[in-house]
Amino acid sequence: MRIVSLLPSATEIVCALGLQQHLVGVSHGCNHPPGVDTLPRMTSTRVPYNADSDEIDAYVRNHLGDNSALYDLDMAALEAARPDVVVSQALCDVCAVATGDVRDAIRSLPGAPQLIDLTPNSLADVFDDIFRVGDATGSQARARSLVASLRARRDQVAERSERIVRADRPRVMFFEWLLPPFSGGHWNPELVTLAGGEDLLGSPGAPSRTLDWQTVSDASPDLAFVACCGFTIDRALADIAALGDNPAWLSLPAVQSQRLYVADGNAYFSSPGPRLLDGLELMAHALHPAVHPRPEKGSVWRPGDQLGQ
Repeated sequence: MRIVSLLPSATEIVCALGLQQHLVGVSHGCNHPPGVDTLPRMTSTRVPYNADSDEIDAYVRNHLGDNSALYDLDMAALEAARPDVVVSQALCDVCAVATGDVRDAIRSLPGAPQLIDLTPNSLADVFDDIFRVGDATGSQARARSLVASLRARRDQVAERSERIVRADRPRVMFFEWLLPPFSGGHWNPELVTLAGGEDLLGSPGAPSRTLDWQTVSDASPDLAFVACCGFTIDRALADIAALGDNPAWLSLPAVQSQRLYVADGNAYFSSPGPRLLDGLELMAHALHPAVHPRPEKGSVWRPGDQLGQ
């Protein structure tokens, strides 16, 4: 079997099912688990990720406004890969190659490869997507085992959080982007609740949305959790530094009390795959360190930590 994955979460799912040796192509953004970065790249991006975050936001908005592509599919590489299965997504044109472009490409390939479009909005949807990939690749037993393990980890966090009284649950502002501010979207508000917090401006299952700083200030969060889409901790810290003396930012109780946490959004919160459970455990420990144990994987930055610690 020959599998092409066109987004990082799909690559992580395929590999978690024990199928890494069957991958013959991945997207430009695939970098986990180790080894996938040596595979042929099927896509490239036009998004200037080295630019300032407000410039990236403006670039994406302009391209979406005139319906121009943010990502390119390398048809020559795709044809050379000769896939039997192609895993893509139909959730967000900001995240990967547009669904229509992928469908057009698949129709032009010989052999009629199977296309699996992942469309997760919640943890339950992520589990369903794992089952779908398992069905398409004949890995149903592995999919059942993987989902059972992920569900058990989710339930363990939820059970511990249930013991936290409402008065001790922090009012959380989850930042999916900072310049400009975006609320957490899709699965991230669910993660906040499971971790024992109250998400103030996100809606479970709904896309993230642009906010103005006055709205953020009026929400008066007593804890801020920053996991910028596609960014590492160091890159998110650079955006926090760029906020400078923004009065709305400085007015937040979370900032004034230094209840500010920064996580690797790219690894643990942006990509709807198995590592969302690592993100949940990281967040839970950050919100309630006396209730939730420190996870073995990953870390969360707090004021006083070394850069990127």
